Amino acid sequence: MTQAPPPAPPMMAPAPPPPPRRRNVPGRVRTLTGVTAAALALLFTALAVGSSSARDGLQVIGRDAGPQVVATAGLYLALSDMDAQVANALLMGNGYAERRADALARYESRRSEANQALLKAFQLSGDDPAERRTVQSVLDGLGRYERLAGQALLLDERAGHAPGPPPAEVVATYRQATDLMRMVLLPQAYNLTLENGTIVRRTYDDKQLMLPLLRAAVVVAGLLALGCLLALQIFLARRFRRVFGPALLVATVTTALALVFGSNVLSQDQDALREAKKSSFDSVLTLARTRAISNSMQGDQSRYLLDKERADTYEHTFLDKSQSLFYVPAGNLETYQAKVTKGETKVLGLLGPELIGPRGRDVATAFAGFQAADADLRKLALAGRDNGAVAARLTTATQAFDAYDRAVVALAGQHEADFERAIGRGENALDNLWRLLPFAIGGIGLLLIAGVWPRLKEYR
Repeated sequence: MTQAPPPAPPMMAPAPPPPPRRRNVPGRVRTLTGVTAAALALLFTALAVGSSSARDGLQVIGRDAGPQVVATAGLYLALSDMDAQVANALLMGNGYAERRADALARYESRRSEANQALLKAFQLSGDDPAERRTVQSVLDGLGRYERLAGQALLLDERAGHAPGPPPAEVVATYRQATDLMRMVLLPQAYNLTLENGTIVRRTYDDKQLMLPLLRAAVVVAGLLALGCLLALQIFLARRFRRVFGPALLVATVTTALALVFGSNVLSQDQDALREAKKSSFDSVLTLARTRAISNSMQGDQSRYLLDKERADTYEHTFLDKSQSLFYVPAGNLETYQAKVTKGETKVLGLLGPELIGPRGRDVATAFAGFQAADADLRKLALAGRDNGAVAARLTTATQAFDAYDRAVVALAGQHEADFERAIGRGENALDNLWRLLPFAIGGIGLLLIAGVWPRLKEYR
C-alpha cells in the first residue's frame, strides 16, 4: 500500500501590527508646542522692534531734533530783525524818541533770541566739525556786526539829525554792518538750519524705509504663529480623538487680534510720521523762513529811505524777496504790486497754494495790503517828502506788516497744532500697544500651557 502523505501543517495567522509607540506622542506634542512658542516669540519680538523703531522716530522728529530745528530757524528771523531795528532807529533820528527806544529794546531782545538759537544749534551739531565751525563763524560774525551797529547808533545819536537819512558817516558805518548781515550772517544762518534739518530728514527717511519692513515681518511672524497654533490643535484633536480645546482656540483668537492690532499700530505710526514731517514740520519751517524774509523786507523799507545812494538796490532786493514769497511775473516793483493787489499770484513762491491752501487766504490778503502800503510809502519818497515817507514807514506800513505777520503766525500755529496732533496720535497708539502687549504675551503663554499640559499628563 502506498502511504498517505503527511497532513500539511496548519496555516499560521498573520502577526498583529505592533502597538503604537505611545512614547513618541509626548515628544511630538512638545516639539509642536516649542515651535508654536518660538513663532509667538518671533511675533512679539517683531512687534517690540517695530514699535520701538516707530517711537524713536516720533521722539526725534516730534520731541527732540524737530522742535530744536524749528527753534534754530528762528535764528534767521532774529538776525534779520536786529538789522531792521538798527535801520529803524537810524531813520527816526531825534523825532521819535519813544519809538527809537522801543526799536533798541527790540534789538536787544532779538540779540538774546539769536544767542539762544545758536546755543541750540551747537547742541544739535553734536560731534560734526563742519556744523560747529558754522556756529562759531556765526558767533564771530555776530560780534563784528554788533560792534559796527553800535558805532553807527552812537554816531547817529551824536549827530541828532531830523527824521530821515542820517549823516554820511552814519550811513557808511551802517553799510558795513548791513552788508555783513545780509551777505554773510543770514546765508550762514539759513545754511545752519538746513544742516540741522538733516537730522530730521535722515530719521524720517530711515523710518519710512524700516517701518514697512518691520510691519511685513510682524505679518509673516503672526501668520506663522497662527499656522503653528492650528497645526497643534489639529494634531491634538486627531491623536486624542477630541474636539478642539477651548484654551488653544482662545490663544489663536488672541494671537490673531495681536497681529491685527500690532500691524495697524505700525501703519498708524508710519502715517503719523508722514503727516508730521511732510504736512506739518516742513510747513512750519517754510513759514519760519517766510517770517524771516518778510521781516527783512520791512528792514529794506527803512534802508530804502535811509541810504539814498543804494535806494535802487534795496528796492530790487524788496522785489526779489516779495517774489520769493508770492511769485508774479513782473519786471519792476510797481508792476508787481499792482498785480498782487489784484490777486494775481502763482504757485512758485514759498506761500503758494500748496502751502497756505484755503486756510491761508488771510495771509494772501494781508500780504497784498502790505504791498499796497509799501507802494504809498515809495510814492512819498519819490515826491521828496522824506518826513511823510518816514511817518508812513512807522505807521501805515508798520501796521500793514504787523497784520500780515500775524496772519503768517496764525497759519504757522495751525500747522504746529497739526504737527502736535500727528505726533500725539502716533505716541498714543504705541502707548496702547505697550499696555496690551505684556497681557497678550502672558495670556497666550498661559493658554498654550493650559491647552497642552492636560494632554501630556495622560502619559504619566
